[in-house]
Amino acid sequence: MKAIQLAQPGSLQVIQIAEPAAPGPGEALVRVHRVGICGTDYGGYLGKMPFFSYPRIPGHELGVEVIAVGEGVTSVAPGDRCSVEPYLNCQKCYSCRCGHTNCCEHNQTLGVMCDGGLAERYLLPARKLHVSRKLSYDQLALVETLAIGCHAVNRGNPSAGEHILVIGAGPIGLSAIEFARISGARTIVMDVNAARLAFVRQNLGVADTIQLMPGEEAAALVQLGTITNGQMADVVIDATGSNKSMAAALAYCAFGGRLVYVGITQAEITFPHAPLLHRRELTIMASRNALAPDFTRIIGLIEAGQINTVPWLTHRAAFDAVPEVFPTWLKPESGVIKAVVEVA
Repeated sequence: MKAIQLAQPGSLQVIQIAEPAAPGPGEALVRVHRVGICGTDYGGYLGKMPFFSYPRIPGHELGVEVIAVGEGVTSVAPGDRCSVEPYLNCQKCYSCRCGHTNCCEHNQTLGVMCDGGLAERYLLPARKLHVSRKLSYDQLALVETLAIGCHAVNRGNPSAGEHILVIGAGPIGLSAIEFARISGARTIVMDVNAARLAFVRQNLGVADTIQLMPGEEAAALVQLGTITNGQMADVVIDATGSNKSMAAALAYCAFGGRLVYVGITQAEITFPHAPLLHRRELTIMASRNALAPDFTRIIGLIEAGQINTVPWLTHRAAFDAVPEVFPTWLKPESGVIKAVVEVA
């Protein structure tokens, strides 16, 4: 069967691989219909993703159909449409035993540490499949992206009446914005890209946006202060993956505020301790992956119409066209919010 392999940074190719084995106990064989492309995939293509290894079949944002199930599987059945929770946790380490399955000590994320879903068929643990009777395969492929933002907002724990600032309006930032909005907190979005901020205002209903111009960080602080009555943001979520942005984010936090890093950087993050972290008694948190209940919640929210997925999918490509089309999605002028690959 066909698959798409990232042989090394910058080199995607369609290859032939063996068919998956029949599902064993606890497993399900699925047909892959849609694969969403995210920053992790772009980072892998550019050689900038810290957890990526090569050669690798990418793909972890999946909308799939169950073909067959193994012994003991009752949670899904052939014909079910599912989203995939792509974090393969060991179920044995301390993190897993404590319920922190998202940061399993031996985690293998599909398409990053092990081969993923850019293939026609795939064998998965059935426990990682989340069924929907209503959502399309396009929508199911969006659930994982939304789950990253959902978990990050859960970490910050905003409440109605608070201010939450999301820095970075790429796909992960957009997913955080969705759940910031649902929390009831007053949501503010900061980005360097005016087009992204316009998308947020027009499609996500966020009125308060700040364009961060290079060298004008002080002006951004003033603008945030105006929006928050001088209090700054109770919760700040940095979704940029830029160590410079992540370091600067402390200045946007209110006294007693919470800062969540959901973007990933390989660089060091440095900031002054006394005037910011200590004086304001800030809490800094990381946010990695998501939890199974996040997937269940998101599917329900989309089914109920509380999350509109229509504006998200701006680009798509047929399976065989991916090696040619993928590099074009990296160009800012392409205007990509979320690209999806049509596998079947």
